Amino acid sequence: MIDEYKDVSLRALNTLGIDARCGRLVEFSDAGDLPEIFARPEIAGGRWAVLGGGSNILFTGDFCGTLLRPVGRAIAIVSDDGVQAVVRAEAGVAWDDFVAWTVGHGLWGAENLSHIPGTVGAAPVQNIGAYGVEAKDIVHSVEMYDAVTGKMVTLPGGHCDFGYRDSVFKRLLKGRVVITAVSFTLSRKARPQLDYGDLRASVEALNYGATLENIRTAVVAIRRSKLPEPSEMGNAGSFFKNPVVPTAVAEKLLAAYPDMPVYPAVGDDRRKLAAGWLIDRCGWKGRSLGRAGVHARQALVLVNLGGATGREILALAEQVAADVRAKFGVELETEVNVW
Repeated sequence: MIDEYKDVSLRALNTLGIDARCGRLVEFSDAGDLPEIFARPEIAGGRWAVLGGGSNILFTGDFCGTLLRPVGRAIAIVSDDGVQAVVRAEAGVAWDDFVAWTVGHGLWGAENLSHIPGTVGAAPVQNIGAYGVEAKDIVHSVEMYDAVTGKMVTLPGGHCDFGYRDSVFKRLLKGRVVITAVSFTLSRKARPQLDYGDLRASVEALNYGATLENIRTAVVAIRRSKLPEPSEMGNAGSFFKNPVVPTAVAEKLLAAYPDMPVYPAVGDDRRKLAAGWLIDRCGWKGRSLGRAGVHARQALVLVNLGGATGREILALAEQVAADVRAKFGVELETEVNVW
């Protein structure tokens, strides 16, 4: 089923609550709809992009083109040997609904990723992560429509070139494919991963310990305590990536700031810094620039204080990044996609 709308307000379709518009919004419920959609010259020959939950996007102006929005929401177990199960979810499924489904079916692997906004289709693009788990750890395969060849393609998870908040979908395949479904490999056997931040203590404080339900409950509670709900205050979650720097740079900074958090990173000579800590130390937590602000509880989150434009949010982000650069010599990269 295909539904097409013209001159659409995007305010309710992005979690920052930016009042932008798009020329055309096309919603589709089945991958089989895509050949028909791309047969339309105004779409195939013009600018197009995929809009999921709008939770990782900053609109700096109107989108002059077509936004494609998958709305299929089916979830099904496609194989199960009693040890592992492969679960397929359509791209339009809300990510947290998917996690709740896996927990309800006794499947381990996604519970640490509870309460992350967005959709299943966006999860591999961003390689979403939280509390020591990333999408790459459980993605089995990604189904997509290739707008260049006009064919459906299934890409194994191992070929998605996942990195820190990165994947092939943000690089080589950007602007070429539409993700229609994702399959995940999950475990029937308990495998709690609690060695990150205060998650273990939060889980152990609950009756019956490290059950699937308790881990999900703890993650949701922690995230809600630190992050504002988009329905209450427009935001896109973490606005910046945690910067990864050479070990020598991290050690030099540690000598000057002994309380600075430092984490392991991929690569023997790399370390990950906490962007929120850097921003906080620059005095930005709780401050604002016009109608755009830095959240009072989590400096990594930029918020719409009411009526902010995308350019106002971007101006704040640029000022924050400039101050971090000046104080620490570290470059901040946006996690949010700026359109």
